[in-house]
Amino acid sequence: MRVQSLTLVAASAALLAPTTFPGAPLPPRPAPRVEPPPGYQPHADPVRAGRSGPRTGPVSRPQAGPALPTGIRPRAGAVARHKDGGRQEPVRAEDLLARVRGCDPVSHGRYRTDAGAPADTPVCGRGDAVYWKADLDVDCDGRPGDRCNSGTDPYFSSATAYTQSDGLPLDAERLPYVVVPEPSDIWDHREHDVHGGSVAAVVYGDRVRYAVVGDVGPRDLIGEASYAAARSLGIPADPHGGGTPSGVTYIVFEGSDVEPLEDKAAAEKTGERLAREFVDGG
Repeated sequence: MRVQSLTLVAASAALLAPTTFPGAPLPPRPAPRVEPPPGYQPHADPVRAGRSGPRTGPVSRPQAGPALPTGIRPRAGAVARHKDGGRQEPVRAEDLLARVRGCDPVSHGRYRTDAGAPADTPVCGRGDAVYWKADLDVDCDGRPGDRCNSGTDPYFSSATAYTQSDGLPLDAERLPYVVVPEPSDIWDHREHDVHGGSVAAVVYGDRVRYAVVGDVGPRDLIGEASYAAARSLGIPADPHGGGTPSGVTYIVFEGSDVEPLEDKAAAEKTGERLAREFVDGG
C-alpha cells in the first residue's frame, strides 16, 4: 500500500506540473540595468504617450549611385581631412557642441519635445548639417525582440518608416537610429537631403555616438532615438520609463547615406569622417 500511494502521488504531481512544449519561445528577458549618468532625471511616466499615433512608413529610400565596397555612399564635397596622413583622434563631444552653439533656423516653426510641452525647439542648420537640441524618448519600434515588444512597450509598433535591405523593419535593440518628424509646414527633412540611412552624430554629456535616420515620428514632436542609441549614450533605455528630458544634441549630415541601412559599422565609420569635416569646417 505504501508503494502504491507514493506512485499515485508522483503521478498526480506530474499532471499538475507545467508543461513545456518543444520549441516553445522563452518569455522575454528583462532589459539589463543601465546605471544613469550623474544628474540624470527620468521622464514622467509614460514617456511616449504623445508619440503613439500612426507612424509614417514604410518609406522608399531615394535611389543613389553604386555603393562603395565599404557600403558607404559618397556625399558631394565630402573628402576626409588628414593633416599628416595618420589616424586622427575621435571627434570629441565638446568640439561638436562648440560647432552648434548657436542656431540659424531652417525650420519655419518650432517643435514640442513631448505632447503638452511648449513648442520651443527649432531645427537649425550649419554647413552641411542640420541639428536640434532636445530630449531623448526611446523608440522601440521595429522587429520585436527580448527588450522591444508589445509586452515591454505599451506603444510598440512592429513597423519602422525605413526598412533593412531585406525589406524587414529595423531592429531597435541592435541598430542605433534617430527619428525625424513627419514632413510638415514646420520642416520637411527631405528638402535638406535627409532620408532613411542619413548619418547622424548624437551627443550626450561627453559621449558621441553615430546612428542613421531610421524612423519618422509625429509631425509636431522631435527628440527620439532607438533603444540601441539610448544604451550607447548611457541613457536608460526602458521604452516605458527611460530616456532623458534634455541634454541631447542630434546632428544629421545632409546628403550622407549608408547602405545597407542596417550596417552599423559603416554608419560609425562615415559618421566619424563627416563629424571631423564638420568640426574642421570652422
